Amino acid sequence: MFSPSSPPAGLLEKVFQYIDLHQNEFVQTLKEWVAMESDSVQPLPRLRQELFRMMALAADKLRCLGASVDSVDSGVQQLPNGQSLPIPPIILAELGNDPKKPTVCFYGHLDVQPARQEDGWLTDPYTLTEVDGKLYGRGATDNKGPVLAWINAVSTFRSLEEDLPVNIKFVIEGMEEAGSVGLEELVRKEKDRFFSSVDYIVISDNLWLSQRKPALTYGTRGNSYFTVEVKCRDQDFHSGTFGGILNEPMADLVALLGSLVDSSGHILIPGIYAQVAPVTEEERNMYKAIDLDLEEYRNSSQVKRFLFDTKEEILMHLWRYPSLSIHGIEGAFDEPGAKTVIPGQVIGKFSIRLVPHMNTSVVEKQVKQHLEYIFSKRNSSNQMAVSMTLGLQPWIANIKDNQYLAAKRAITTVFGTEPDMIRDGSTIPIARIFQDVIQKSVMMLPLGAVDDGEHSQNEKINRWNYIEGSKLFATFFLEMAKLHY
Repeated sequence: MFSPSSPPAGLLEKVFQYIDLHQNEFVQTLKEWVAMESDSVQPLPRLRQELFRMMALAADKLRCLGASVDSVDSGVQQLPNGQSLPIPPIILAELGNDPKKPTVCFYGHLDVQPARQEDGWLTDPYTLTEVDGKLYGRGATDNKGPVLAWINAVSTFRSLEEDLPVNIKFVIEGMEEAGSVGLEELVRKEKDRFFSSVDYIVISDNLWLSQRKPALTYGTRGNSYFTVEVKCRDQDFHSGTFGGILNEPMADLVALLGSLVDSSGHILIPGIYAQVAPVTEEERNMYKAIDLDLEEYRNSSQVKRFLFDTKEEILMHLWRYPSLSIHGIEGAFDEPGAKTVIPGQVIGKFSIRLVPHMNTSVVEKQVKQHLEYIFSKRNSSNQMAVSMTLGLQPWIANIKDNQYLAAKRAITTVFGTEPDMIRDGSTIPIARIFQDVIQKSVMMLPLGAVDDGEHSQNEKINRWNYIEGSKLFATFFLEMAKLHY
């Protein structure tokens, strides 16, 4: 049943009123969740215990809503030093199985990046602290706040004794910051069970482009990470004894890295742009409509100038064109002072952010051919080896899918404005995994503002974003119920 009208005004009003009246309780719950030092990055038994406690707390919260909850054992994580640590369970929960309703699956994570007050936090990172409407704490925006906003929306319908407009499923993990260990395997295993009835998947794990204007995200770049090794021998050389009589590995490597990208950011690898999806007129218009103050963006980035002068060019080169970044050199002398050695072996590291319709295996072949050609021209006696250590495909959604239309309407209802339609220049692998394995529509519906500082010191979520975000999810449920047919 397709109906272009808004959700029932009386019910929406009741929902919004309930969320406003209970916002301090919602903030208190976020405080309890932020207090859990659920750091998955540092492989310490104490932190792993905290992660298990965090997942158990979330599972209990979902059971209190009436959800059936399965905490799936994910086994152990083998560390490079031979140690092993238990992996926190992945929560699969469901609420409602009415065949007449659409089933929306929400993905979120409850692990966080490391944080210590002495690293520059103004407050204890694990004590949620409110200052001028900003809720500071590690995980507040990435990703505990958005997970709780979804739960708040569900609990509001429950508390009002209103029927949930949609069937809801949750996938909540505790290892996202450490590469989502075990998640892809679980998704594949549960494809024909837990995920068989899922119609739509929502991820809220990124940010708006603005401080006040909401956004909908419909694409992310992929990533191919490369190492290029140049070796003469295992030991370093004295430059007084050997300088001038051999091909120096560092000189070869600098030439190889210098051949990858020019000063305007253009990638010099032949054929690399052949796969890039052409820009359509519709897409150009979407970029024009995006709210971005370039001067403010440049100032907040503390950059003297960008490579491009217009909003459209900046955003396209962040989101829909590939970029190549050189990250470092292993084996080179990088301490203070003057050490006159010639490294015997060096490894350069660089990555390429991929966009639709680029393919990791094609890019790998192009990179290897290019570097082999450049190296052959140097006529060096050293050995050179290139390898791709990571290959993550880009993701793009169909913005005409029902859930994008429902989310647009919900945003307009809650915030009184149409959302910016944006992409994300970074890589969120789970979106592509869900899309490829389950083959259902995936949408990113961010709640956080551009200045939330995810992964950084003084991470925060605005109380306004958190509470209005809870209303947004509740409105989205109602809109999905009407648009699904």
